[in-house]
Amino acid sequence: MTTLSTTALVAATVAAGLSAGLFYAYACSVLPGLARGDDKTFVEAMRGINIAIINPWFMLSFLGAPLLAGVAVLLNLHPGPALWWTVAGFAFLVATLVITRVVHIPMNNALDAGRDGYAQLRERFEAPWVRWNVLRALVTIAGFGCLVGALVSSR
Repeated sequence: MTTLSTTALVAATVAAGLSAGLFYAYACSVLPGLARGDDKTFVEAMRGINIAIINPWFMLSFLGAPLLAGVAVLLNLHPGPALWWTVAGFAFLVATLVITRVVHIPMNNALDAGRDGYAQLRERFEAPWVRWNVLRALVTIAGFGCLVGALVSSR
């Protein structure tokens, strides 16, 4: 691997780790904590979180991880374990984007636009959003793990 491809892979790994940690934290602390609140608290908190998360720091890691992993693939087209680990990591991170775009964003938008009572909004939103977030966390963790595998195998 060249210095440039190693740098891209390290940066992708760090960004993927940050995203994986975020989705993991949601799955094991944020969402279980919100589940203990009443309907209004849950809905309003999720609405607030969905606005707050759209910020440059989150976007840097969330979009940067697959972008940098793709760059790492292109800079290291030498067949071998590091390449295949990087390709797998890239695929998992792209899957994270797809899950977010196809599932979470539409659900977040529906929650934001919803004018039903808090109980009805929560009823439609919470269980599927939580299930898909667990899947998203697992997929992102897999992407992170694959990039770590690429770093280890490139030594």
